Amino acid sequence: MRFRNSLHVIIDNFPLVFKVLLYNLVTGVLFFGVSYTIVTINLNSIVSSAEAQEIFSLLGKFFTALISGDTAFLQGFENTFLAAAGDFMHMLSTRMGAIIWSIVGLCLLYLFSRFLNGLCTFTAGALVGDKMQTYSRGKFSSAFFANLGRAALYEVIYVPLSFLYTVLTVAVCWFLFFYALSFLPLLLTVVLAASAIVFLQTVKYTLISSWMPRILCGGEKVGAAFGASLKQGKGFWSRFALFLVFIYLIILMNVLGALGTLGSMLFISVPLSYLVLLGVQFVSYFEDSGRKYFIGYGKVAGGEEPPEVL
Repeated sequence: MRFRNSLHVIIDNFPLVFKVLLYNLVTGVLFFGVSYTIVTINLNSIVSSAEAQEIFSLLGKFFTALISGDTAFLQGFENTFLAAAGDFMHMLSTRMGAIIWSIVGLCLLYLFSRFLNGLCTFTAGALVGDKMQTYSRGKFSSAFFANLGRAALYEVIYVPLSFLYTVLTVAVCWFLFFYALSFLPLLLTVVLAASAIVFLQTVKYTLISSWMPRILCGGEKVGAAFGASLKQGKGFWSRFALFLVFIYLIILMNVLGALGTLGSMLFISVPLSYLVLLGVQFVSYFEDSGRKYFIGYGKVAGGEEPPEVL
């Protein structure tokens, strides 16, 4: 039921994909331009160094060997990579000043770009929520400015927490990969690390699934909605299973689409991924709260009687 209704909501709100795409293209160009300037000024000598080029070469050979099944190379990859990484770290130690300021600048810029893109996601969520409640078709620009205050506060909380959670996820997967590599075949360690990423992201979205819907559809304050979402126990495993399935579908859609279209499908699949996660969050919220909602024109789910149309 939740899976089917989520698909209906995603399809019904599909035009939002192009609005999110346009917004992300504009912010992406700005982010890339400033980032490129920072890297060119401070880190170009590091990236172009022989030590860095050796790392890039080894990574390229690793994926080639993984695809071709070159077990001889894969068995000795860990020692070779660690030796190259040691040379790279020694080179970095001589240029720490430029590195630290560049990393700080890039991190701040990345967080700001996440903040800006988050405003777009919150706006899309507002439009999805309005359509599910009253089937109203609001304008993106109007919804953006009408929800700017709540969206900014939401992102001020979400972006740093999400960034820290991502760092934790990378650390866990890095540990699992190299720890398991000592007693498991390489292919299984890759599968284990990838599964850990999916699992941790599923937990994250399950815990915060009702945060945005509580703000936009429940009228709760940003902080109170965050706490209530974390504490919500009802329907946890239903939400977990739903997010798990859709996250795997998102991965398949982006990877297979990118490979099959030489990357061009990413212009659609990436913003569609945001819409998919929004649809799952709002459907889960309405289902868990027992509220009725529109899944399409004249189609109501979650109750016997349709909600009043304002």
